[in-house]
Amino acid sequence: MECVITVELGTNAVRIFAFDLNGNVVASAKGSYPTFHVQPDHSEQDPEQIFITMLYVLKNLITEKLQPQKYAVQSICFIASMHSLLTIDKQGAPIGNAITWADNRGKREAQELKDSDLGKALYHATGTPLHPMSPLVKIAWLKNNDKERFTQASKFLSIKSYILQQLTGEYVIDFSLASATGLLNIHTVQWEADALAFAGIRPAQLPELMSVFGVPGKLRKEYQKLLGLRANTKVMVGSSDGCMATLGAGAWREDKATVTIEDSGAVRVVGRQVLHDDRQRFFNYLLAEDYYISGGPTNNGGVVFEWFAKQFGDFSAPFDTEQIMENLIHEAAHVRPGSDGLLFLPYLLGERAPIWNANARGSYFGLNIKHERQHFIRATIEGILYEVYSIGKILQEHRTIKSLSVNGSFATIPFCAQLMADIFNKPVNMVTNSNSASRGAFLLSAIDMGLYPNFEEAAGSTAYRETLQPREHDHATYGQYFQVFERLSVKLKEEFEVIAELQRVRR
Repeated sequence: MECVITVELGTNAVRIFAFDLNGNVVASAKGSYPTFHVQPDHSEQDPEQIFITMLYVLKNLITEKLQPQKYAVQSICFIASMHSLLTIDKQGAPIGNAITWADNRGKREAQELKDSDLGKALYHATGTPLHPMSPLVKIAWLKNNDKERFTQASKFLSIKSYILQQLTGEYVIDFSLASATGLLNIHTVQWEADALAFAGIRPAQLPELMSVFGVPGKLRKEYQKLLGLRANTKVMVGSSDGCMATLGAGAWREDKATVTIEDSGAVRVVGRQVLHDDRQRFFNYLLAEDYYISGGPTNNGGVVFEWFAKQFGDFSAPFDTEQIMENLIHEAAHVRPGSDGLLFLPYLLGERAPIWNANARGSYFGLNIKHERQHFIRATIEGILYEVYSIGKILQEHRTIKSLSVNGSFATIPFCAQLMADIFNKPVNMVTNSNSASRGAFLLSAIDMGLYPNFEEAAGSTAYRETLQPREHDHATYGQYFQVFERLSVKLKEEFEVIAELQRVRR
């Protein structure tokens, strides 16, 4: 029997799935790694720790789950979260930690670029919003603020490029992940000269561009032996987690959108044309064959609710964080929609779409003497989903969206999915496999193997276990509160700036 392995290098964990050739999950495993916030606005990870964790989890999955069932691995497809940046020296050794998408230290560089004519031209050329998340901005920050590291850097990589080089010896990046760097022209599919000039780097300092179906090379012999894999096991460069989540959720028609909420979140649509927005409120990332994934990301998804659970959950009994979160959701279900007037701005990590304000901060608004713990729980969940809806709202200025497909550990919690149906006032399809990014990677492999002729057929194979219908009365309530949420997110901009400046002064 043959199988396909997908390796997802996520924000806080590596998730590895094995699929049989019918698309059924036959094994899965997960390994976590930390993110370091050594200063405000800094978000880093140890690339060696990520690699070792990935290797350990992959070896255990193969030896403990696949080999006993007599599965032979035909291919391994890699996917990863976007916007990471790792500098390496001439020997290929990392210089410091990898900088993640959540890092906001390049706020000044991003704002100056966004306000310039060059910035507007780069946004339309690359499809990547001008924000500290962008590797383009991260490199510019290094050039301006960490000259020694910038000068020593032989190459500027993503985490996935580094992992693939460790396994195969080749420095590569797929078109999809490259289009999220702010350095790739998505129309010519070449590194954008003006972006490289702004960053102060040369094309040779970036990995080789490759189709999402590309094969960087064979596994090194030591890893063939360690993992017990055949020499002809295919290694596919794969794509980004966002693009694969859209494919895996089956949202391949222009009247559908997919909502992913794990630690962070996003609302996405797919199309054959770039969606133009002069206000630079969303991204356009290239997948393949003139397919573009358009949408907006939020920094503040499940990570915010996990933060709430750790700060205010009841840990008196020996429960883990996930169990605590389930208990909190049960409490929230006893509160009326709108949390009796308590609103939450979820901007604990600044924010990307649609306000693109790295200085944004979280706050509770509307508090009165009658509010209790359970109101805070529900308001926190509603605030996360209001933010997601604010992204969907701007996409609907360009697309008619009739239904949503949701995926990710937070979005597929039934309570949260129903709230999304109510807030968006649209049917919400619950996918059978909540990890749509991994399923998308399987489908990419299946297309490569000829099991599906194209993306449309592959996406159409996605099954939904349930469709939730919106409740009109609750939608009306949420619509009224969302208007206040939206106004507050804009009105507090000056206050966000003042708080950020006070933090800078006190360092």
